[in-house]
Amino acid sequence: MTETTQTGTNPGVGAHAPVAGGLAKAALAYVDKVQAAAVQVYVGNPRGWARPPGDPAQDAAFTAGCHTRAIPAYVHASLLVNVGSPTEATVEQSREVLAHALVRAAAIGAAGVVFHAGSSVDAEHAPAALRQVREVLLPLLDALPDDGPRLLVEPSAGGGRSLAARVEDLGPYLDAVDRHPRLGVCFDTCHAWAAGHDLAKPGGMTLTLDTLVEVCGPGRLGLVHANDSRDPMGSTRDRHEAIGKGMIGADPFAEMFRHPALGGVPVVVETPGETHAADISLLRGLR
Repeated sequence: MTETTQTGTNPGVGAHAPVAGGLAKAALAYVDKVQAAAVQVYVGNPRGWARPPGDPAQDAAFTAGCHTRAIPAYVHASLLVNVGSPTEATVEQSREVLAHALVRAAAIGAAGVVFHAGSSVDAEHAPAALRQVREVLLPLLDALPDDGPRLLVEPSAGGGRSLAARVEDLGPYLDAVDRHPRLGVCFDTCHAWAAGHDLAKPGGMTLTLDTLVEVCGPGRLGLVHANDSRDPMGSTRDRHEAIGKGMIGADPFAEMFRHPALGGVPVVVETPGETHAADISLLRGLR
């Protein structure tokens, strides 16, 4: 049996699960294998624009399986999504992929759709990029019911004219959509480290999460991606490592769980797949 989702100060710890062979068949078997108490999945090619309709039987089985296990589910949108792009076709594809991901998330009972904050790509386009964020996201957010999935923006590892990398960057991003209540935040520890937040020093994780709450407001954090990093702080390189085996180390994750912003917020590992079970076990111990 998997651990059920926790509330209060003890969020469930889970993993990103494979879906090849069928959403319910593959993902639920993986959940049980690694003893996940939360699950994140792709509903399309993570490196493509395809928008497959899904299999109603698999959707129903997945929803029922998550309900039986009392675990929350999340959808990660395609990694190509960039609502700040200077290329009109990319912006339109991003809009359509996000709309599709939200429909699919609702169909499988997912709590949120994670998407990367995006980039202006070049300096000349920077002033227009946040206007595009507003134009693309506001209609999607306005259409979301209170009892459906939220959109969760994930800051990047930095570099490449990112629209949000450090947590302070989330202020202007949220302002662009009038701080819409249906836009939450997904905090990725590897990304934050790569963007220059020193999570490894004592108090560094607390300071970063304090800043996130100050900038975004309470209740905005909707999901955490717990990943160690293969690269030094500030590298802008997004290379995940097993918890405690990278340059962040294990102790900051214990500090993370003590932060009040984590109350009731699920945590998902995106570390190398072969380490998921061990990472989940370690994080539960640190919690």
